[in-house]
Amino acid sequence: MISLVSALFVIYPDITWLPFDLAKLGEVEKTKYLAFFLFRYIFFVGLIFLLIKINLQKVRTPLFKKRFVYNACISIAAYAIYGAVSFLLYAKVKHFGSLVLFQFFFVSVLSTLMGHIIILYKEQRKRELEIEELKVENLQSRYDALTNQINPHFFFNSLNGLTSLIRKQNNETTLTYVNKLSDVFRYILQSDKRGLVTLGEELAFVDAFRYMMEVRFANKLECRIDIDEKLLSYKLPVLSILPLLDNIVVHNRIDSDHRMVIDIYFNDKNELVVSNPIYPKLSPAATNGTGLKNLESRFLLLMGKQIRIEDKGDVFTIYLPLI
Repeated sequence: MISLVSALFVIYPDITWLPFDLAKLGEVEKTKYLAFFLFRYIFFVGLIFLLIKINLQKVRTPLFKKRFVYNACISIAAYAIYGAVSFLLYAKVKHFGSLVLFQFFFVSVLSTLMGHIIILYKEQRKRELEIEELKVENLQSRYDALTNQINPHFFFNSLNGLTSLIRKQNNETTLTYVNKLSDVFRYILQSDKRGLVTLGEELAFVDAFRYMMEVRFANKLECRIDIDEKLLSYKLPVLSILPLLDNIVVHNRIDSDHRMVIDIYFNDKNELVVSNPIYPKLSPAATNGTGLKNLESRFLLLMGKQIRIEDKGDVFTIYLPLI
């Protein structure tokens, strides 16, 4: 459709002169002239279509000048063929001069602009799709966070730990546990309003969650955080560390013979490192495997960076890039 309409603009001067040209010709000549006129229109439709198609598929450079030169070279070759066919079909009509020069530049510029506009539209559409994908990933991430942590199993473990503390009549520890549980729920429920958070905010949440895990596993789990306060202003996607800690608990045995020590520190590549020993469970954990995948997608879309995963067999390490 674009090629059909654009070709009409190219031959518009010829259309305006058509009645005057036909008036000077006989019946036989009129038929030839109209056939040649139709050929010219089809030629421009085909040329514009070809230029736009090539412009979209093969010319990837964003520079307008290079794209124009590329289209101009194709137009020169096409016009050489056009000139030869013109003499064969209707040699009496003069179509070489200022009009041809105008049409040549018009076709080249028009095709380049059309291709450029379509590419800009596709890039804009791609960005919109990425934004929509990000929204879906954020929804999925929040869903995973809620279903993985705020579910009957999580409630059972949390309340079971609280019940154990109440039975021991340790009022101070019980109060601390309740406060930490409240902090965990508050952070998770507010995560849907946030994209990136500071490392300090994320670690404050991790500290609350860590306390609950340590109480749950009766000191068979330890989370060591070694981060300089000067680095707490770095940013990362909200709830980035939670799925990593959850994976550790889900996929590893944690008991007296397999004491879990999780190390969280900062390396010289502006990466947050979360490392733990591997104590695989005898039966594989029943998980959907979307935790790390969603985390990777969020880092890629929100920060344009990829996380790194390192499995040495006895130690599992995740590297989270920060900004």
